[in-house]
Amino acid sequence: MKKFKGFPPGKVRQVEIPAPFFSELLPLIDDLAELKVTLFCLWALRQKEGKYRCLRRRDFIESKALMHGLAVIQPDADPEAILDAALQRAVERESLLCGEVALDSGKEQLYFGNTVQGRAAIRQIKAGQWRPGDPVEILPERPNIYTLYEDNIGLLTPIIADALKDAEKSYPAHWLEEAVQEAVANNKRSWRYIQAILKRWETEGKSREISGRHAEQDGRRYITGKYADIIDR
Repeated sequence: MKKFKGFPPGKVRQVEIPAPFFSELLPLIDDLAELKVTLFCLWALRQKEGKYRCLRRRDFIESKALMHGLAVIQPDADPEAILDAALQRAVERESLLCGEVALDSGKEQLYFGNTVQGRAAIRQIKAGQWRPGDPVEILPERPNIYTLYEDNIGLLTPIIADALKDAEKSYPAHWLEEAVQEAVANNKRSWRYIQAILKRWETEGKSREISGRHAEQDGRRYITGKYADIIDR
């Protein structure tokens, strides 16, 4: 038996799992492969972008961790066959929703979470009113926001840690990473500067360029809330 080495020290990125998973769905799942696939979906769908987030079969297959996890269940079986059976069980249980669309490469199954957006996507697919655009690949695991800050900006104080935690709830992970990169590129290594970038993207649109001068001038104007009179770095 391979043993788990334990979670690393320090702040670790958290994955949000809806409470009904534990109270309603988990008691219903009686197949280990289905459980692994369902948990993978809860993690992977959050990395997709857009209103209607979905996974393709290849998203599952390209995850080495998932496919290895399925292979150890039945070492003599084809991992892809285990995957397909697990997906079918999840769809039958309606923890996942599946819609078939016609792409240039042929017909393909798209898997959605059974959420308001997922159900709306399935209705549109059935009505012939929706099809995905260019696929958004599952992103590689990013360093958590605390490590990102310490590696690029400076010492992580309790106040900064609380501010980062709030920011992580308000902005996409790639916004935080790119805002830190912007601060480093302009040699403005402060949380105030990073927050100014995030606020400008939020109000004016991320596609719009942000200049160092504007971010620096707007730094104090965009500091609001319980950290307004404290954070200056």
